[in-house]
Amino acid sequence: MAKKKNTEEPVAQKPAGGLFTYAPAPESPAAAGDIASSYGHFIGGEFVDSSGSEALKTVNPATEQVLAEFAQGTGKDVDRAVAAAREAFADWSALPGSERAKYLFRIARIIQERSRELAVLESMDNGKPIRETRDVDLPLVAAHFFYYAGWADKLDYAGFGPNPRPLGVAAQVIPWNFPLLMLAWKIAPALATGNTVVLKPAETTPLTALRFAEICRQAGLPKGVVNIVTGDGRTGAALTAHPDVNKVAFTGSTPVGRAIAKQVAGTRKKLSLELGGKAANIVFDDAPLDQAVEGIVNGIFFNQGHVCCAGSRLLVQESVQDELLAALKRRMGTLRVGDPLDKNTDIGAINSAEQLARITALTEAGEAEGAERWSPACELPGTGFWFRPTLFTGVSQAHRIAQEEIFGPVLSVLTFRTPAEAVEKANNTPYGLSAGIWTEKGSRILWMANRLKAGVVWANTFNKFDPTSPFGGYKESGYGREGGRHGLEPYLNVEARDV
Repeated sequence: MAKKKNTEEPVAQKPAGGLFTYAPAPESPAAAGDIASSYGHFIGGEFVDSSGSEALKTVNPATEQVLAEFAQGTGKDVDRAVAAAREAFADWSALPGSERAKYLFRIARIIQERSRELAVLESMDNGKPIRETRDVDLPLVAAHFFYYAGWADKLDYAGFGPNPRPLGVAAQVIPWNFPLLMLAWKIAPALATGNTVVLKPAETTPLTALRFAEICRQAGLPKGVVNIVTGDGRTGAALTAHPDVNKVAFTGSTPVGRAIAKQVAGTRKKLSLELGGKAANIVFDDAPLDQAVEGIVNGIFFNQGHVCCAGSRLLVQESVQDELLAALKRRMGTLRVGDPLDKNTDIGAINSAEQLARITALTEAGEAEGAERWSPACELPGTGFWFRPTLFTGVSQAHRIAQEEIFGPVLSVLTFRTPAEAVEKANNTPYGLSAGIWTEKGSRILWMANRLKAGVVWANTFNKFDPTSPFGGYKESGYGREGGRHGLEPYLNVEARDV
């Protein structure tokens, strides 16, 4: 998809109907605080230089400007980080749960106090709209640390036996779509249960993880409890393969998850994987269509579709297909694509040129296979990585766009006649992460939910998250759960008992 050059100031977009326009309402990049020109690793409570000389760059996907350089972690760097975590484990795990909780509470409060700074930094590094980082990501980040701080002194009553024990050193590898939130999902339960951590952020979005390292120091967290090593997949592979790691937690693509599973097989390492998805958002003829349209939009266009549980397949009952699609197209025509730091923006920048190329290739495959493509008219900025919100009709189960995870703002529309057909089509995927059901009948919701092969099923809503609720998938979407009481178990040796 060719990018159109535009050197003029951004033009306010006019919603469908032309009733009013939106003047630009940008957040200041200065609110992100000082971004260093280069970063090393965070090991043993200090920022240290890498043992190697290779450096990577992270760019703002909306402007293509380099934000900072950061170290490419080597095997020696990983060794140092794991050693620091191992040294810190004895004292950290020996602390009473109430004492560990104090650190987590302190981290949560500092995140709240610095939420504007972190939200702006996340939007600059990731490309997602500031409204999402400010109103969704950061509140959930703080909430996860608050929630697991509450569990730290109650582990004996969590249902995992009378004396659950921490595993040791946890290796955690997180993706680029929710950098700080995925960090919180993993670090908070690990620390609450008495483990120490070595975390590797994604190579396109390392900045909020490095800023979190500063928060750990501000909170007075003991040295070595949290360590952060940056780099690309080579660093992640060295970390997950390290012989002194007791637990591996990975969120990312299914192919990488398979490789990690093979790597860990035959070892004593505990493993949890949260991988890709191809969720079905199922709309019945008795659903409140206006509400369903908002759920569909939120399900696929939230975070530019960079969501593993995105509702990327719309299954609509034939009798309401035309009415629903007409309403959906009207709503898509009001979506504002542009500057992620503008508070009016609905859809920001695609995270990287590589991801944009994948989205473009799969949508071209959809057209080549006979599906009908539609996007609302909207002017894209001249620099950066952008993709219009897109839907496909005339999609069959055999189309690549119905089977492969696109991870972008692209919706495939299929139809069904009966609930049984809806279940069959929804389950016709190698993935099993999430699903949505839209109907006024509670009995139908329960009937469907019992038959859908998905780890999370939303009813008359979509993409709703809470730290008290477990999240995870089946089949090629991985195994293990994060969030809620269930999120403690992957970090505990539940067989340990007092003698």
